[in-house]
Amino acid sequence: METFIWTIKPILYFVGAIAILLTFLPLLKFSAWWIRIGEFPRLQIALICVAVLIILPFFVSEMTLSRALFLLMLAACAVYQIYCVLPYIRVYPKQVQKSRVPLPKNVIRLFICNVLITNRKSHKLLKLVKKMNPDLVLLAEPDDRWIKEVAELKTTHPYFVEYPLDNAYGIALYSKLELEDLKLEFLVEDDIPSIHATVVLRSGKKVNLYCVHPRPPVPTENFRSLERDAELLIVGKKINQTDEPTIVCGDLNDVAWSWTTKLFQRISGLLDPRIGRGLYSTFPVAYPFAWCPLDHVFHSNHFRLAELKRLRSVGSDHFPMYISLSLETTAEFTQEEPVADPEEHAEAEEMIEEAFKTLEEERQQETEEGMQEA
Repeated sequence: METFIWTIKPILYFVGAIAILLTFLPLLKFSAWWIRIGEFPRLQIALICVAVLIILPFFVSEMTLSRALFLLMLAACAVYQIYCVLPYIRVYPKQVQKSRVPLPKNVIRLFICNVLITNRKSHKLLKLVKKMNPDLVLLAEPDDRWIKEVAELKTTHPYFVEYPLDNAYGIALYSKLELEDLKLEFLVEDDIPSIHATVVLRSGKKVNLYCVHPRPPVPTENFRSLERDAELLIVGKKINQTDEPTIVCGDLNDVAWSWTTKLFQRISGLLDPRIGRGLYSTFPVAYPFAWCPLDHVFHSNHFRLAELKRLRSVGSDHFPMYISLSLETTAEFTQEEPVADPEEHAEAEEMIEEAFKTLEEERQQETEEGMQEA
């Protein structure tokens, strides 16, 4: 028994110390991946803090000042992490109202899914799309093979744009509704496309649509969050310049409660329909304890929510999402949109400028190194 105690006690201290570190590092607001990664598993970190708080006292014979301070820090971290995710618990007030009588001609139904470029189960995706019957289907990560395998979508959704890539950042949009001003944009990086379009509803009213899939701050993709943050904030700035019905959707590779996503919401003025309704975690499918909400739909206060679902797995590492929004004339008068103050606008500008400056410096360095090698 004594051997077990001496084994488990350092493990509990180590796990608790990691939880504390992952809580405090993101407060620094640096873009390094090992700092920003702590923003993702906030609920998991809270649960770990609580577990250590409960278990550790059983394995210490004497409560010293250092141990008491350690437990106090764990408790503070648990409270802070729960505070961050609290808006996505059902008891929290809803940011988006439920539509009572959505008019069919003013409803837009979206199906979004990161298909996973190596996934070979396209038939599952097609079957689910057929069942949900959405107006728009947004796919992230399609390559040429995926585009060929979902070609039948073009018969039911005749308005489309496809940009397959082998780098897992291809994108495709299929629509039953007419698409105007359809553009492929490369807002920050030359190999990361986004789709910008105007969707014409059945009533003739128009909705601005932005479909994005920036790189995440993980060592296998990018050692920093600069480019992802800049892309989201550039889109937010574009939206801030208009007062038109707008939707932003896609795999944002960021969680809903991160300071970047919150800043994006305040800059853009868009609402999050999950607030007060649940996490709707979409990634990673195979590891339930690690689930985080990475796939998002944000919209202007011109809409009320008709339906929101996380759908069953289609073989990808992401769950698909389905949302039905109702464009209603009274919605904007009864739903308060987030507003950024001048300091937050300045912060967004600085982050965008830093991203482009860093990328330009790296390009120049690569050019100089190439010339030296030649």
